[in-house]
Amino acid sequence: MIRALRSAASGMLAQQLNLDNISNNLANVNTTGFKKSTVQFQDLMYEVLHPAGVSQDENIVEPVDLRIGHGVRPIANTRSFAQGTLTETDNPLDIAISGDGFLQVSMTDGGVAYTRDGHIQLNPEGVLVTQNGYPLEPELRLPPEAQQIIISREGEVSIMTAGTTQPQMVGQLEMARFVNPAGLAGTGQNMYAETVASGPPIRGEAGKEGFGQIEQGFVEASNVSVVEEMVAMIMAQRAYEINSKSIRTAEDMLTQATQLKR
Repeated sequence: MIRALRSAASGMLAQQLNLDNISNNLANVNTTGFKKSTVQFQDLMYEVLHPAGVSQDENIVEPVDLRIGHGVRPIANTRSFAQGTLTETDNPLDIAISGDGFLQVSMTDGGVAYTRDGHIQLNPEGVLVTQNGYPLEPELRLPPEAQQIIISREGEVSIMTAGTTQPQMVGQLEMARFVNPAGLAGTGQNMYAETVASGPPIRGEAGKEGFGQIEQGFVEASNVSVVEEMVAMIMAQRAYEINSKSIRTAEDMLTQATQLKR
């Protein structure tokens, strides 16, 4: 029964972490480019009480053993990079990636971060930056005489100036993708960082070599489904309750055992 207490306690701790993860998903249901994550669990080691094949009769081989597990532990939270819904904004600086790939962002420490958040803005120097002011990588600077910005599905950035009838190309959006995007580390601010698990970035242009296309005037919504997360929350609550019931039952059994009289 002591084993039951520990196993049930591990289940309660695991479901508490599961609920924390679900809550974070729901909190970011309106976060542009957010990707939901799911906690993965793994059973703990087993205690073999009676091994298979052991028998008092030499002519009989027992086919199965008797072993008891010691609970559960969370081992990872896997992030889903399924496509979110594209929402039209009519803002020419908003872009969404339809398909695989990330925008590259230059950080203040000299490193490069990756994002699916396409809310792009212009800083006072005419450089395309994120909402937090980090410039895109490679840097794209628009001339002050630009009156209209055109971003093609292939990531070509062009402008229209006064007195012109044809757009003038001023830069190219470069994208990155990863062999294992689930291995990227979320760093906050809608950013991801490269890790050993994700592998090195594969850089290229939109619409080529497996990269998604750029949609101007759209942003990608979060891929969190409120209904799915609510169902997962109910399941986590029920699992927590049944584990707490196991603890109460084991406690009752221990109480009865200690109160036995000769």
